Amino acid sequence: MNEVEVIKRSRGRAEIWFPGRWAGGGALILGLSLLLAGVALRSPFHFFFPQRLEAFRDHPALMTASYSLFAAGNLLLWPAVLTLVRLIGGVRPYWAMWGGIFAICGLFARTFHAGVDHLAFQLVRDQGLDSAVKAVSEAYGAFHLFSIFNLAILLGWIVLAAGAYLSRTMNRLQSIALGLMAALPLGVLKGTTPSSLIAAAGLCLALMPLGLQVLRDGPPPRLRTAAAWFLLIAAAGASFTSSARRGKGRGYSASLRRSRRSLRTSAAR
Repeated sequence: MNEVEVIKRSRGRAEIWFPGRWAGGGALILGLSLLLAGVALRSPFHFFFPQRLEAFRDHPALMTASYSLFAAGNLLLWPAVLTLVRLIGGVRPYWAMWGGIFAICGLFARTFHAGVDHLAFQLVRDQGLDSAVKAVSEAYGAFHLFSIFNLAILLGWIVLAAGAYLSRTMNRLQSIALGLMAALPLGVLKGTTPSSLIAAAGLCLALMPLGLQVLRDGPPPRLRTAAAWFLLIAAAGASFTSSARRGKGRGYSASLRRSRRSLRTSAAR
């Protein structure tokens, strides 16, 4: 069977909704809640990165919770965006397509930023605040691949907001609230400003009612099926986390010893 025949057969089949009503509707509610919580928790501290690192030194649990919640919420936004794209796409396909592409590329960029945030915080823990601030300040602004997505981070939500209004997926107020997500600061070790809170709250105002509508638009899952999936996902997550911790414990010390021997050999030469 060649590629043309595969495409023809796929057109005749029932439409597949990826990631599905429950994943998409749940992400429209849970992802936004986590994002708003992460933004709110870091709000007492100053916006720029030296104060971010100082806040981590003084309040490590709070800052870890804040940035972890934000990263988890950002991660859950991809099924939320795909669900919104599906709803818009039936009436305004080009607005849905380009808005979805830009918004998801922006989510990738924010995930990259979250990884850099995590590394910077570990520098504070392992090397002290002054060394961490020096390292971040010297590398801050360096070009990386995800820099090209900076415009997409802002533009994606505006295009989706316009598409949502033109397709009547959202009313005018919800569409404006969705577009406010473009005001959320982007980059590494960014804090919370009034515009951050407005952007995150606007996203909740725009998408949470839509998430409830998506979840209600169909029969609920059977309790046994939902429980089985929940247990399977929880067990897989616990297994992956445990394996990662054991792998780090076994391999980290040996790798560190090899690196030190290599450095000593290089210095001797």
